[in-house]
Amino acid sequence: MTPALPQASDILAALGQAVFAWDIASDSIVWGEQVASVFPGIPPERLATGAEFAKLIEPAQTLRTAALAQTSPVHGADGAPYRVEYGVRMSAADPVVWIEETGRWFAGPDGRPVRAIGSIRINNERHARDEELAKLARLDPLTGELNRSHLIAALAEAIEETTRFRSTAAFMLVGIDHLARVNDAFGFDVADAVILDVAKRIRARLRGGDVLGRFSGNKFGLILKNCTVDDMNVAAERFLAGIRDEVVPTKSGPVSVTASIGAVSVPRYARSTDEAVNRAHETLDAAKQRRVGSFAAWRPDAARDAQRRVNIRVTDEIVTALNERRIKLAYEPVVAAASRDCAFHECLVRMDQGDGQVLLAPDIVPVAERLGLIRLVDHRVLELVVAELAAAPDICLSLNISPDTTMDPDWWAGIESLMLAHPGVAERLIVEITETVAIQDIDDVRGFVTRLKNFGSRIAIDDFGAGYTSFRNLRKLGVDIVKIDGAFVQNITRSADDRAFVQTLIDLARRLDIKTVAEWVQDEEAAAMLRDWGCDYIQGRLIGLASADRPWGTPPDSALPAAG
Repeated sequence: MTPALPQASDILAALGQAVFAWDIASDSIVWGEQVASVFPGIPPERLATGAEFAKLIEPAQTLRTAALAQTSPVHGADGAPYRVEYGVRMSAADPVVWIEETGRWFAGPDGRPVRAIGSIRINNERHARDEELAKLARLDPLTGELNRSHLIAALAEAIEETTRFRSTAAFMLVGIDHLARVNDAFGFDVADAVILDVAKRIRARLRGGDVLGRFSGNKFGLILKNCTVDDMNVAAERFLAGIRDEVVPTKSGPVSVTASIGAVSVPRYARSTDEAVNRAHETLDAAKQRRVGSFAAWRPDAARDAQRRVNIRVTDEIVTALNERRIKLAYEPVVAAASRDCAFHECLVRMDQGDGQVLLAPDIVPVAERLGLIRLVDHRVLELVVAELAAAPDICLSLNISPDTTMDPDWWAGIESLMLAHPGVAERLIVEITETVAIQDIDDVRGFVTRLKNFGSRIAIDDFGAGYTSFRNLRKLGVDIVKIDGAFVQNITRSADDRAFVQTLIDLARRLDIKTVAEWVQDEEAAAMLRDWGCDYIQGRLIGLASADRPWGTPPDSALPAAG
Protein backbone atom coordinates (compact mmCIF):
# COMPACT_ATOMS: atom_id res chain seq x y z
CA MET A 1 0.00 0.00 0.00
CA THR A 2 1.43 3.37 -1.00
CA PRO A 3 1.99 5.59 2.07
CA ALA A 4 0.05 8.83 2.21
CA LEU A 5 2.02 11.96 1.28
CA PRO A 6 2.43 14.19 4.37
CA GLN A 7 1.01 17.64 4.32
CA ALA A 8 3.34 20.27 2.89
CA SER A 9 3.28 22.07 6.23
CA ASP A 10 4.49 18.89 7.98
CA ILE A 11 7.35 18.52 5.49
CA LEU A 12 8.43 22.14 5.95
CA ALA A 13 8.29 21.83 9.74
CA ALA A 14 10.41 18.65 9.63
CA LEU A 15 12.99 20.44 7.51
CA GLY A 16 13.12 23.48 9.80
CA GLN A 17 11.46 25.71 7.25
CA ALA A 18 8.49 28.12 7.22
CA VAL A 19 6.76 30.27 4.60
CA PHE A 20 5.56 33.83 4.89
CA ALA A 21 3.83 36.68 3.10
CA TRP A 22 4.96 40.20 3.95
CA ASP A 23 2.77 43.20 3.13
CA ILE A 24 5.49 45.80 3.09
CA ALA A 25 3.06 48.68 2.67
CA SER A 26 1.35 47.86 6.00
CA ASP A 27 4.44 46.05 7.40
CA SER A 28 2.37 43.02 8.44
CA ILE A 29 3.78 39.48 8.09
CA VAL A 30 1.61 36.38 7.85
CA TRP A 31 3.51 33.17 8.65
CA GLY A 32 2.71 29.60 7.88
CA GLU A 33 1.95 27.39 10.86
CA GLN A 34 5.47 25.91 10.68
CA VAL A 35 6.95 29.11 12.15
CA ALA A 36 6.57 27.82 15.71
CA SER A 37 8.99 24.98 14.96
CA VAL A 38 11.53 27.41 13.50
CA PHE A 39 11.27 30.05 16.25
CA PRO A 40 10.18 28.16 19.39
CA GLY A 41 9.66 30.45 22.36
CA ILE A 42 9.30 33.64 20.33
CA PRO A 43 5.83 35.21 20.90
CA PRO A 44 3.74 35.58 17.73
CA GLU A 45 3.45 39.34 18.21
CA ARG A 46 7.25 39.64 17.84
CA LEU A 47 6.94 38.07 14.38
CA ALA A 48 3.76 39.88 13.25
CA THR A 49 5.40 42.94 11.65
CA GLY A 50 8.59 43.65 9.80
CA ALA A 51 9.61 46.23 12.41
CA GLU A 52 9.16 43.84 15.36
CA PHE A 53 10.86 40.98 13.58
CA ALA A 54 13.79 43.25 12.68
CA LYS A 55 14.47 43.83 16.40
CA LEU A 56 15.35 40.12 16.71
CA ILE A 57 17.79 40.12 13.77
CA GLU A 58 21.59 40.11 14.03
CA PRO A 59 24.07 41.49 13.17
CA ALA A 60 22.03 44.40 11.70
CA GLN A 61 18.29 44.96 11.94
CA THR A 62 18.15 46.34 8.41
CA LEU A 63 19.42 43.18 6.69
CA ARG A 64 16.06 42.12 5.24
CA THR A 65 15.09 45.52 3.82
CA ALA A 66 18.63 46.04 2.52
CA ALA A 67 18.42 42.74 0.63
CA LEU A 68 15.37 44.01 -1.23
CA ALA A 69 17.02 47.32 -2.06
CA GLN A 70 20.07 45.57 -3.52
CA THR A 71 18.06 43.78 -6.24
CA SER A 72 16.55 45.43 -9.28
CA PRO A 73 12.74 45.71 -9.38
CA VAL A 74 10.84 43.51 -11.80
CA HIS A 75 7.37 44.61 -12.88
CA GLY A 76 5.12 41.64 -13.51
CA ALA A 77 3.78 38.51 -11.98
CA ASP A 78 7.12 36.89 -11.18
CA GLY A 79 8.62 39.64 -9.00
CA ALA A 80 12.33 40.05 -8.16
CA PRO A 81 14.25 37.25 -6.40
CA TYR A 82 16.34 37.96 -3.29
CA ARG A 83 18.32 36.03 -0.68
CA VAL A 84 19.64 37.03 2.74
CA GLU A 85 21.21 35.36 5.79
CA TYR A 86 20.88 36.57 9.40
CA GLY A 87 20.70 35.46 12.98
CA VAL A 88 17.60 35.60 15.23
CA ARG A 89 17.31 35.52 19.04
CA MET A 90 15.10 36.99 21.72
CA SER A 91 17.87 38.18 24.06
CA ALA A 92 21.60 38.16 24.46
CA ALA A 93 21.33 35.16 26.76
CA ASP A 94 19.64 33.03 24.09
CA PRO A 95 21.50 31.09 21.40
CA VAL A 96 21.43 32.55 17.90
CA VAL A 97 19.31 30.74 15.33
CA TRP A 98 20.90 31.28 11.91
CA ILE A 99 18.38 31.74 9.10
CA GLU A 100 18.59 31.65 5.32
CA GLU A 101 15.68 33.56 3.72
CA THR A 102 14.83 33.32 0.03
CA GLY A 103 11.89 34.90 -1.71
CA ARG A 104 10.55 37.33 -4.26
CA TRP A 105 9.40 40.88 -3.83
CA PHE A 106 6.99 42.84 -5.94
CA ALA A 107 7.15 46.52 -6.82
CA GLY A 108 4.48 49.16 -6.78
CA PRO A 109 3.97 51.78 -9.49
CA ASP A 110 6.94 53.75 -8.15
CA GLY A 111 9.24 50.73 -8.39
CA ARG A 112 9.61 50.33 -4.62
CA PRO A 113 8.77 47.06 -2.77
CA VAL A 114 5.13 46.70 -1.67
CA ARG A 115 4.97 43.02 -0.80
CA ALA A 116 7.18 39.94 -0.57
CA ILE A 117 6.67 36.17 -0.31
CA GLY A 118 9.24 33.60 0.60
CA SER A 119 10.52 30.94 2.93
CA ILE A 120 13.02 30.73 5.73
CA ARG A 121 15.07 27.79 6.89
CA ILE A 122 17.37 27.09 9.78
CA ASN A 123 20.99 27.15 8.56
CA ASN A 124 23.06 26.69 11.72
CA GLU A 125 25.34 24.00 10.20
CA ARG A 126 26.44 26.09 7.26
CA HIS A 127 27.00 29.13 9.43
CA ALA A 128 29.08 27.06 11.84
CA ARG A 129 31.11 25.77 8.89
CA ASP A 130 31.65 29.26 7.56
CA GLU A 131 32.72 30.43 11.01
CA GLU A 132 35.17 27.56 11.25
CA LEU A 133 36.65 28.43 7.85
CA ALA A 134 36.95 32.06 8.86
CA LYS A 135 38.60 30.98 12.09
CA LEU A 136 41.08 28.80 10.22
CA ALA A 137 41.88 31.74 7.93
CA ARG A 138 42.71 33.87 10.97
CA LEU A 139 44.53 31.39 13.20
CA ASP A 140 47.73 29.40 13.06
CA PRO A 141 46.69 25.74 12.73
CA LEU A 142 49.30 24.42 15.19
CA THR A 143 48.96 26.85 18.09
CA GLY A 144 45.49 28.27 17.58
CA GLU A 145 46.91 31.78 17.93
CA LEU A 146 46.66 34.51 15.30
CA ASN A 147 48.52 33.83 12.09
CA ARG A 148 51.06 36.31 10.75
CA SER A 149 48.74 38.36 8.53
CA HIS A 150 46.17 38.90 11.28
CA LEU A 151 48.92 39.58 13.83
CA ILE A 152 50.24 42.35 11.58
CA ALA A 153 46.70 43.69 11.16
CA ALA A 154 46.30 43.75 14.96
CA LEU A 155 49.65 45.53 15.24
CA ALA A 156 48.50 48.20 12.77
CA GLU A 157 45.34 48.75 14.87
CA ALA A 158 47.40 48.99 18.05
CA ILE A 159 49.76 51.58 16.53
CA GLU A 160 46.81 53.63 15.31
CA GLU A 161 45.16 53.39 18.74
CA THR A 162 48.29 54.46 20.62
CA THR A 163 48.73 57.40 18.27
CA ARG A 164 45.11 58.50 18.59
CA PHE A 165 44.89 58.18 22.38
CA ARG A 166 48.53 59.12 23.11
CA SER A 167 49.18 55.85 24.90
CA THR A 168 52.08 53.41 24.64
CA ALA A 169 52.37 49.78 23.66
CA ALA A 170 55.13 47.28 22.94
CA PHE A 171 55.68 44.86 20.10
CA MET A 172 57.83 41.84 20.93
CA LEU A 173 59.26 39.04 18.83
CA VAL A 174 59.92 35.91 20.88
CA GLY A 175 62.27 33.49 19.11
CA ILE A 176 62.70 29.92 20.33
CA ASP A 177 66.44 29.26 20.53
CA HIS A 178 68.01 26.38 18.59
CA LEU A 179 64.72 24.92 17.36
CA ALA A 180 66.57 23.48 14.35
CA ARG A 181 68.58 21.31 16.77
CA VAL A 182 65.35 19.91 18.20
CA ASN A 183 64.20 19.15 14.64
CA ASP A 184 67.45 17.36 13.86
CA ALA A 185 67.62 15.46 17.16
CA PHE A 186 63.99 14.39 17.62
CA GLY A 187 62.01 15.18 14.46
CA PHE A 188 59.47 17.76 13.38
CA ASP A 189 56.66 16.39 15.53
CA VAL A 190 58.67 17.00 18.69
CA ALA A 191 59.62 20.47 17.47
CA ASP A 192 55.91 21.16 16.90
CA ALA A 193 55.20 20.03 20.46
CA VAL A 194 57.82 22.50 21.70
CA ILE A 195 56.27 25.35 19.66
CA LEU A 196 52.79 24.54 20.99
CA ASP A 197 53.99 24.37 24.60
CA VAL A 198 55.85 27.67 24.32
CA ALA A 199 52.70 29.30 22.90
CA LYS A 200 50.70 28.05 25.90
CA ARG A 201 53.30 29.38 28.35
CA ILE A 202 53.28 32.81 26.73
CA ARG A 203 49.48 32.85 26.58
CA ALA A 204 49.27 32.01 30.31
CA ARG A 205 51.33 35.09 31.13
CA LEU A 206 49.50 37.63 28.97
CA ARG A 207 47.17 40.25 30.38
CA GLY A 208 43.66 40.74 29.13
CA GLY A 209 43.69 42.74 25.90
CA ASP A 210 47.21 41.72 24.91
CA VAL A 211 47.62 39.95 21.56
CA LEU A 212 49.65 36.85 20.69
CA GLY A 213 50.29 35.46 17.22
CA ARG A 214 52.68 33.12 15.48
CA PHE A 215 54.98 35.26 13.37
CA SER A 216 57.00 32.50 11.71
CA GLY A 217 58.22 28.97 12.33
CA ASN A 218 60.07 29.61 15.59
CA LYS A 219 58.90 33.14 16.38
CA PHE A 220 55.87 34.59 18.15
CA GLY A 221 54.70 38.20 18.01
CA LEU A 222 53.24 39.90 21.08
CA ILE A 223 51.36 43.18 21.27
CA LEU A 224 51.30 44.48 24.83
CA LYS A 225 48.75 47.25 25.29
CA ASN A 226 49.33 50.17 27.69
CA CYS A 227 52.91 49.06 28.18
CA THR A 228 55.70 51.47 29.14
CA VAL A 229 59.39 50.79 28.61
CA ASP A 230 59.74 49.68 32.24
CA ASP A 231 56.70 47.43 31.88
CA MET A 232 58.25 45.96 28.74
CA ASN A 233 61.40 44.91 30.59
CA VAL A 234 59.42 43.26 33.38
CA ALA A 235 57.11 41.48 30.93
CA ALA A 236 60.02 40.18 28.85
CA GLU A 237 61.66 38.62 31.89
CA ARG A 238 58.33 37.07 32.88
CA PHE A 239 58.01 35.43 29.46
CA LEU A 240 61.65 34.27 29.36
CA ALA A 241 61.42 32.74 32.82
CA GLY A 242 58.16 31.03 32.00
CA ILE A 243 59.75 29.38 28.97
CA ARG A 244 63.09 28.34 30.46
CA ASP A 245 62.16 27.34 34.01
CA GLU A 246 60.50 24.02 33.10
CA VAL A 247 61.35 21.43 30.49
CA VAL A 248 58.84 20.68 27.76
CA PRO A 249 57.42 17.15 28.02
CA THR A 250 57.31 15.41 24.62
CA LYS A 251 56.80 11.84 23.44
CA SER A 252 60.58 11.58 23.01
CA GLY A 253 61.24 12.78 26.54
CA PRO A 254 61.72 16.17 28.18
CA VAL A 255 63.26 18.94 26.08
CA SER A 256 64.94 21.98 27.61
CA VAL A 257 63.96 25.18 25.84
CA THR A 258 65.01 28.82 26.00
CA ALA A 259 63.86 31.83 24.01
CA SER A 260 65.23 35.27 23.16
CA ILE A 261 63.17 38.44 22.82
CA GLY A 262 63.52 41.61 20.80
CA ALA A 263 61.09 44.45 21.44
CA VAL A 264 60.25 47.97 20.39
CA SER A 265 58.09 50.61 22.05
CA VAL A 266 55.26 51.97 19.86
CA PRO A 267 54.57 54.57 18.71
CA ARG A 268 57.65 56.13 20.31
CA TYR A 269 60.16 54.18 18.22
CA ALA A 270 57.89 52.67 15.56
CA ARG A 271 55.03 54.46 13.81
CA SER A 272 54.27 51.75 11.25
CA THR A 273 54.06 47.97 11.18
CA ASP A 274 57.18 47.79 8.98
CA GLU A 275 59.20 49.82 11.47
CA ALA A 276 57.90 47.80 14.41
CA VAL A 277 58.64 44.43 12.80
CA ASN A 278 62.06 45.44 11.45
CA ARG A 279 63.21 46.92 14.74
CA ALA A 280 61.91 44.02 16.81
CA HIS A 281 63.71 41.66 14.42
CA GLU A 282 66.88 43.70 14.69
CA THR A 283 66.88 43.61 18.49
CA LEU A 284 66.00 39.90 18.55
CA ASP A 285 69.06 39.19 16.40
CA ALA A 286 71.15 41.38 18.69
CA ALA A 287 69.89 39.51 21.75
CA LYS A 288 70.74 36.13 20.22
CA GLN A 289 74.21 37.30 19.21
CA ARG A 290 74.91 38.61 22.70
CA ARG A 291 73.53 35.62 24.60
CA VAL A 292 70.72 33.21 23.78
CA GLY A 293 67.85 33.40 26.23
CA SER A 294 68.18 37.16 26.67
CA PHE A 295 66.13 40.29 25.96
CA ALA A 296 66.95 43.43 24.00
CA ALA A 297 64.88 46.57 23.42
CA TRP A 298 65.33 48.85 20.43
CA ARG A 299 66.98 52.19 21.08
CA PRO A 300 68.04 54.97 18.70
CA ASP A 301 71.67 54.62 17.63
CA ALA A 302 73.26 57.43 15.65
CA ALA A 303 76.26 55.34 14.62
CA ARG A 304 74.05 52.51 13.36
CA ASP A 305 71.85 54.90 11.41
CA ALA A 306 74.92 56.55 9.90
CA GLN A 307 76.28 53.14 8.87
CA ARG A 308 73.00 52.31 7.21
CA ARG A 309 73.14 55.50 5.21
CA VAL A 310 76.65 54.53 4.16
CA ASN A 311 75.42 51.05 3.23
CA ILE A 312 72.70 52.52 1.04
CA ARG A 313 75.18 54.84 -0.65
CA VAL A 314 77.83 52.14 -1.14
CA THR A 315 75.23 49.69 -2.44
CA ASP A 316 74.23 52.18 -5.09
CA GLU A 317 77.87 52.88 -5.89
CA ILE A 318 78.72 49.17 -6.26
CA VAL A 319 75.74 48.44 -8.51
CA THR A 320 76.45 51.52 -10.61
CA ALA A 321 80.14 50.60 -10.86
CA LEU A 322 79.21 47.08 -12.01
CA ASN A 323 76.85 48.46 -14.64
CA GLU A 324 79.40 50.99 -15.84
CA ARG A 325 82.31 48.50 -15.86
CA ARG A 326 84.23 50.41 -13.20
CA ILE A 327 85.20 47.30 -11.22
CA LYS A 328 88.92 46.87 -11.84
CA LEU A 329 91.79 44.63 -10.77
CA ALA A 330 95.06 45.30 -9.00
CA TYR A 331 97.87 42.75 -9.12
CA GLU A 332 100.09 41.81 -6.16
CA PRO A 333 103.14 39.65 -6.96
CA VAL A 334 103.83 36.35 -5.18
CA VAL A 335 107.44 35.26 -5.58
CA ALA A 336 109.54 32.19 -4.80
CA ALA A 337 111.12 32.64 -1.37
CA ALA A 338 114.53 31.36 -2.55
CA SER A 339 114.95 32.81 -6.06
CA ARG A 340 112.50 35.74 -5.92
CA ASP A 341 111.15 34.68 -9.31
CA CYS A 342 107.50 35.62 -9.79
CA ALA A 343 105.23 32.60 -9.31
CA PHE A 344 101.84 34.27 -9.79
CA HIS A 345 99.94 37.45 -9.07
CA GLU A 346 97.03 37.75 -6.69
CA CYS A 347 94.16 39.76 -8.23
CA LEU A 348 92.54 42.21 -5.83
CA VAL A 349 89.32 44.05 -6.55
CA ARG A 350 89.24 47.83 -6.94
CA MET A 351 86.38 50.19 -7.68
CA ASP A 352 86.98 53.29 -9.78
CA GLN A 353 84.65 55.95 -8.38
CA GLY A 354 84.79 57.99 -11.54
CA ASP A 355 86.37 61.04 -9.91
CA GLY A 356 89.93 59.78 -9.76
CA GLN A 357 89.38 58.08 -6.37
CA VAL A 358 89.65 54.30 -6.02
CA LEU A 359 88.10 52.10 -3.34
CA LEU A 360 90.22 49.16 -2.22
CA ALA A 361 89.09 45.60 -1.45
CA PRO A 362 88.74 46.23 2.34
CA ASP A 363 86.33 49.07 1.51
CA ILE A 364 84.28 47.04 -0.96
CA VAL A 365 84.20 43.36 0.03
CA PRO A 366 82.84 43.57 3.61
CA VAL A 367 80.00 45.88 2.54
CA ALA A 368 79.25 43.80 -0.56
CA GLU A 369 79.12 40.64 1.57
CA ARG A 370 76.89 42.25 4.18
CA LEU A 371 74.49 43.61 1.57
CA GLY A 372 74.33 40.51 -0.61
CA LEU A 373 76.20 42.01 -3.58
CA ILE A 374 79.40 39.98 -3.32
CA ARG A 375 78.27 37.36 -5.83
CA LEU A 376 77.86 40.04 -8.48
CA VAL A 377 81.31 41.39 -7.68
CA ASP A 378 82.84 37.90 -7.77
CA HIS A 379 81.21 37.23 -11.15
CA ARG A 380 82.78 40.38 -12.56
CA VAL A 381 86.21 39.62 -11.05
CA LEU A 382 86.12 36.13 -12.57
CA GLU A 383 85.40 37.59 -16.00
CA LEU A 384 88.26 40.06 -15.66
CA VAL A 385 90.74 37.43 -14.45
CA VAL A 386 89.87 35.02 -17.27
CA ALA A 387 90.23 37.86 -19.78
CA GLU A 388 93.74 38.57 -18.50
CA LEU A 389 94.71 34.88 -18.56
CA ALA A 390 93.36 34.49 -22.09
CA ALA A 391 95.27 37.56 -23.32
CA ALA A 392 98.60 36.65 -21.69
CA PRO A 393 99.35 32.92 -22.00
CA ASP A 394 102.47 33.05 -19.81
CA ILE A 395 100.94 34.41 -16.60
CA CYS A 396 99.33 32.74 -13.60
CA LEU A 397 96.72 34.55 -11.49
CA SER A 398 94.83 33.92 -8.27
CA LEU A 399 91.49 35.35 -7.22
CA ASN A 400 89.63 35.39 -3.93
CA ILE A 401 85.99 34.39 -3.75
CA SER A 402 83.57 34.95 -0.91
CA PRO A 403 81.88 32.21 1.13
CA ASP A 404 78.55 32.80 -0.62
CA THR A 405 80.09 32.34 -4.04
CA THR A 406 81.39 28.84 -3.27
CA MET A 407 77.78 27.62 -3.27
CA ASP A 408 76.51 29.85 -6.08
CA PRO A 409 75.30 27.77 -9.07
CA ASP A 410 75.43 30.83 -11.34
CA TRP A 411 79.14 31.28 -10.56
CA TRP A 412 79.71 27.65 -11.45
CA ALA A 413 77.84 28.06 -14.70
CA GLY A 414 79.97 31.11 -15.46
CA ILE A 415 83.32 29.47 -14.73
CA GLU A 416 82.42 26.32 -16.68
CA SER A 417 81.46 28.28 -19.78
CA LEU A 418 84.56 30.47 -19.52
CA MET A 419 86.89 27.48 -19.07
CA LEU A 420 85.36 25.74 -22.08
CA ALA A 421 85.57 28.91 -24.17
CA HIS A 422 89.23 29.52 -23.30
CA PRO A 423 91.29 26.28 -23.23
CA GLY A 424 94.48 26.44 -21.22
CA VAL A 425 93.22 29.14 -18.85
CA ALA A 426 92.08 26.83 -16.03
CA GLU A 427 95.59 25.42 -15.44
CA ARG A 428 96.88 28.96 -14.74
CA LEU A 429 94.07 29.91 -12.35
CA ILE A 430 94.33 29.67 -8.56
CA VAL A 431 91.12 30.10 -6.56
CA GLU A 432 91.55 31.27 -2.98
CA ILE A 433 88.92 30.49 -0.32
CA THR A 434 89.11 31.66 3.28
CA GLU A 435 89.92 29.25 6.05
CA THR A 436 86.68 30.00 7.91
CA VAL A 437 84.65 28.72 4.93
CA ALA A 438 86.69 25.53 4.82
CA ILE A 439 86.01 24.90 8.51
CA GLN A 440 82.27 25.62 8.53
CA ASP A 441 81.26 23.82 5.31
CA ILE A 442 84.00 21.27 4.78
CA ASP A 443 81.83 18.72 2.95
CA ASP A 444 80.33 21.32 0.61
CA VAL A 445 83.72 22.95 0.05
CA ARG A 446 85.27 19.57 -0.78
CA GLY A 447 82.80 19.26 -3.68
CA PHE A 448 83.68 22.80 -4.75
CA VAL A 449 87.39 22.01 -4.65
CA THR A 450 86.97 18.76 -6.58
CA ARG A 451 85.09 20.44 -9.42
CA LEU A 452 87.71 23.17 -9.75
CA LYS A 453 90.59 20.69 -9.70
CA ASN A 454 88.84 18.70 -12.43
CA PHE A 455 89.20 21.81 -14.60
CA GLY A 456 92.92 21.82 -13.79
CA SER A 457 92.85 24.82 -11.45
CA ARG A 458 94.63 24.97 -8.11
CA ILE A 459 93.08 25.75 -4.72
CA ALA A 460 94.58 27.92 -2.01
CA ILE A 461 93.39 28.37 1.56
CA ASP A 462 93.69 32.06 2.42
CA ASP A 463 94.50 33.50 5.87
CA PHE A 464 95.50 30.08 7.18
CA GLY A 465 96.04 30.03 10.94
CA ALA A 466 93.25 32.44 11.83
CA GLY A 467 90.65 29.68 12.10
CA TYR A 468 92.72 26.76 13.40
CA THR A 469 91.91 24.39 10.57
CA SER A 470 93.50 21.00 11.15
CA PHE A 471 95.95 19.65 8.59
CA ARG A 472 93.75 16.59 8.45
CA ASN A 473 91.07 18.81 6.91
CA LEU A 474 93.59 20.21 4.43
CA ARG A 475 94.32 16.68 3.25
CA LYS A 476 90.60 15.94 3.10
CA LEU A 477 90.01 19.02 0.96
CA GLY A 478 92.96 18.34 -1.32
CA VAL A 479 94.20 21.95 -1.37
CA ASP A 480 97.37 22.84 -3.24
CA ILE A 481 98.51 26.00 -1.45
CA VAL A 482 98.28 27.35 2.09
CA LYS A 483 98.61 31.11 2.53
CA ILE A 484 99.75 31.78 6.09
CA ASP A 485 97.84 34.62 7.75
CA GLY A 486 99.92 37.80 7.65
CA ALA A 487 98.97 38.63 11.24
CA PHE A 488 101.41 35.89 12.32
CA VAL A 489 104.02 36.54 9.62
CA GLN A 490 104.50 40.27 10.19
CA ASN A 491 105.85 39.78 13.73
CA ILE A 492 108.11 36.74 13.32
CA THR A 493 111.25 38.79 13.78
CA ARG A 494 110.03 40.04 17.16
CA SER A 495 107.72 37.31 18.53
CA ALA A 496 108.99 33.86 19.51
CA ASP A 497 105.39 32.58 19.62
CA ASP A 498 104.70 33.71 16.06
CA ARG A 499 108.00 32.24 14.88
CA ALA A 500 107.13 28.87 16.40
CA PHE A 501 103.62 28.95 14.96
CA VAL A 502 104.68 29.88 11.41
CA GLN A 503 107.61 27.46 11.40
CA THR A 504 105.32 24.62 12.53
CA LEU A 505 102.78 25.40 9.80
CA ILE A 506 105.46 25.41 7.12
CA ASP A 507 106.94 22.13 8.34
CA LEU A 508 103.57 20.33 8.45
CA ALA A 509 102.56 21.66 5.03
CA ARG A 510 105.85 20.49 3.51
CA ARG A 511 105.31 16.98 4.93
CA LEU A 512 101.85 16.94 3.24
CA ASP A 513 103.31 18.23 -0.05
CA ILE A 514 101.29 21.46 0.21
CA LYS A 515 102.94 24.67 -0.99
CA THR A 516 103.08 27.61 1.44
CA VAL A 517 102.79 31.36 0.89
CA ALA A 518 103.72 33.80 3.66
CA GLU A 519 101.67 36.99 3.51
CA TRP A 520 102.61 40.47 4.78
CA VAL A 521 106.37 39.98 4.53
CA GLN A 522 107.83 43.33 5.58
CA ASP A 523 111.63 43.03 5.46
CA GLU A 524 114.60 40.96 4.38
CA GLU A 525 115.15 39.49 7.85
CA ALA A 526 111.66 37.94 7.84
CA ALA A 527 112.11 36.79 4.23
CA ALA A 528 115.37 35.03 5.14
CA MET A 529 113.73 33.24 8.08
CA LEU A 530 110.87 32.05 5.90
CA ARG A 531 113.26 30.82 3.19
CA ASP A 532 115.39 28.93 5.71
CA TRP A 533 112.25 27.29 7.22
CA GLY A 534 111.25 26.01 3.79
CA CYS A 535 108.45 28.44 2.90
CA ASP A 536 107.82 28.23 -0.84
CA TYR A 537 106.51 31.74 -1.65
CA ILE A 538 106.32 35.17 -0.08
CA GLN A 539 104.30 38.31 -0.75
CA GLY A 540 103.92 41.67 0.93
CA ARG A 541 105.48 45.09 1.19
CA LEU A 542 109.02 43.76 0.68
CA ILE A 543 108.10 42.26 -2.70
CA GLY A 544 105.64 44.92 -3.82
CA LEU A 545 102.07 45.85 -3.03
CA ALA A 546 99.11 45.57 -5.38
CA SER A 547 99.20 47.81 -8.44
CA ALA A 548 96.77 48.43 -11.27
CA ASP A 549 99.69 48.32 -13.72
CA ARG A 550 100.02 45.02 -15.59
CA PRO A 551 103.59 43.70 -15.39
CA TRP A 552 102.93 41.58 -18.53
CA GLY A 553 102.10 44.48 -20.82
CA THR A 554 99.00 45.47 -22.75
CA PRO A 555 95.48 44.81 -21.49
CA PRO A 556 93.24 42.22 -23.16
CA ASP A 557 91.18 43.28 -26.16
CA SER A 558 87.92 42.55 -24.31
CA ALA A 559 87.27 42.74 -20.61
CA LEU A 560 84.33 40.40 -21.13
CA PRO A 561 85.51 37.21 -22.85
CA ALA A 562 82.84 35.47 -24.86
CA ALA A 563 81.65 32.15 -23.49
CA GLY A 564 81.03 29.70 -26.30
